[in-house]
Amino acid sequence: MDVTKAKWRKSTYSGSNGGSCVEVADNLAGVVLVRDTKDRDGGTLAFDPTAWRGFVGLAKRIGPAA
Repeated sequence: MDVTKAKWRKSTYSGSNGGSCVEVADNLAGVVLVRDTKDRDGGTLAFDPTAWRGFVGLAKRIGPAA
């Protein structure tokens, strides 16, 4: 999968202390990419856009982790 055109943005739910930071790229057709901001070369998770929307919706209902 060619991810060179991915436009990464920091998740609004990421911590502001530089700890738990996640970046999301949702500008590519048919896939949403997720990676760790602290380890950008460490790997990327790929999600179907429908599955990603379901995950985000559930996370919003549950709220942030303690």
